[in-house]
Amino acid sequence: MKQKLGIIVTILLAVGVLALINSAAYVGEEEKPDSEYAPNRSTYNSGATGTRALHDFLNEGGYQVMRWREPADKLLGSSGRKVQTFVVVGRMQIPIDREEASALLLWVSGGGRLVIIDRRPEDFLLPRSGDWRVTAEMLQFPMTVDAASPEQMTEGIKPVVPSQPTLLTQQIEAVQPSRYYSAIRVFPLTAEEKKKAEKDAAEFNEGFNDASSSPTNQAATVSPAPVVHLATPQAPLLVDYPHGNGHIVLLSDPFLVSNGGITLKDNLQLALNILAAPAGLVAFDEFHQGHGATHNAFVSYFSGTPVLAICGQIVLVILLMVWTRGRRFARPLPLPEVDRRSSLEFVASMAELQQRARAYDLAIENIYARTRRVLARYAGVDYNSPRKVIADRIAGRSSVTAHQVETLMRQSEDAINGGGISERQSIQLVKRLREIESTLGLRMRSREVKQQQNRN
Repeated sequence: MKQKLGIIVTILLAVGVLALINSAAYVGEEEKPDSEYAPNRSTYNSGATGTRALHDFLNEGGYQVMRWREPADKLLGSSGRKVQTFVVVGRMQIPIDREEASALLLWVSGGGRLVIIDRRPEDFLLPRSGDWRVTAEMLQFPMTVDAASPEQMTEGIKPVVPSQPTLLTQQIEAVQPSRYYSAIRVFPLTAEEKKKAEKDAAEFNEGFNDASSSPTNQAATVSPAPVVHLATPQAPLLVDYPHGNGHIVLLSDPFLVSNGGITLKDNLQLALNILAAPAGLVAFDEFHQGHGATHNAFVSYFSGTPVLAICGQIVLVILLMVWTRGRRFARPLPLPEVDRRSSLEFVASMAELQQRARAYDLAIENIYARTRRVLARYAGVDYNSPRKVIADRIAGRSSVTAHQVETLMRQSEDAINGGGISERQSIQLVKRLREIESTLGLRMRSREVKQQQNRN
């Protein structure tokens, strides 16, 4: 036990030393404040450039909202049928490639609604709309002001009023963009672009058995021209246009929905009109913000801390201990011989031997020797006193007659000294000895007490 205690203490000390070394060597990364130069538009971010306030407001307001943590092509599956509006906010930590953009636009053409809130979205996320092409152009760069200061972010920028009454501008008097908003450009297609667009549309419709039911033809009754809802003196700020059976909404300033700017003017109402005006599930793209479902949440929680290193070193110590426990570092020692026999087994063995040898006199001797000793003690005389003396003294102190005691003692001694006795007689004699002990209230041994309790 002392050896094991030493091993346990040594392991605990080793683990403690490792923890101290890791804690001392750990250099925490300084948390960088949010900036518009490298914003984090995730709904998990509660900083100035994040969108957690908008997500939590929608969630607590009873709107159907979720964080989408899977690739964009999953929208074409069963889970994508539940999504009504898919929201892409700002610069992504993981850029959307062309293949994902194709799957996303295919989902839109089937009736989905794509909301892009970015200053410079990729051109392949903004397909043509009829004879029109939509893009966004940044007007001011770099973004060096404090993102957490609304005053600095909106310095010199006047509130923007709606360009026309639409569903996206209802209940809005004015919104407050930042000084870094982008200008949305709407261009008519050139002759070469029109030919290419017609060719692409024909190839797209070939994938449908019934050309009249293709997304392009179903949307033919809807004007393909982009609708401008908000515009600054320089350029439009909010436009939307159809794509197949769905719609694409483009807002060129993420500041309007970020934590730092959503409380200004009617920015929150604008966000509600854009995201929650059509009934259905609103999904924020968190997969491309670096929060994909494939990431281990436990590991991500402790990333950047010495906890993972400490756990790894503890595992190595445990493995080393298990390995060393299976190896011998000295000469082999014989196993200790443990006597597995109990006292009851010994008594049972002796009783069986006496029974087989018919040594009833020996059994009577083993029992009578103790009975005579306790009778002599009860009578207050010496062990070697005559039977008559012991019997008379016991009779004087109890209700048992002297003749009864003396007769029992004589019969026992006769059996011990070679008198003939059978198995049945020996049992009766032992039974009478026990009855005398019980009558006189003589204390029995603990083993006999337990045996009597088990019989009862």
